[in-house]
Amino acid sequence: MLAQLAGRFRTVVSGEDPERGDVPGWVMITLMSAVLVAGILAIAKPALEGLFSDAMGRVGQP
Repeated sequence: MLAQLAGRFRTVVSGEDPERGDVPGWVMITLMSAVLVAGILAIAKPALEGLFSDAMGRVGQP
């Protein structure tokens, strides 16, 4: 077990970890997701504001 731990530590320290992943790919996916959410919000914002205003108006009515 100690040999496995030492081997794993060497792999991580040397930067050759096969499980490290593709950082630029994850950055691109995150940015694309943020742009998609912003686009959907821009399109749906008037409808969401109307729904919220209607719901708040109904709560205030006796």
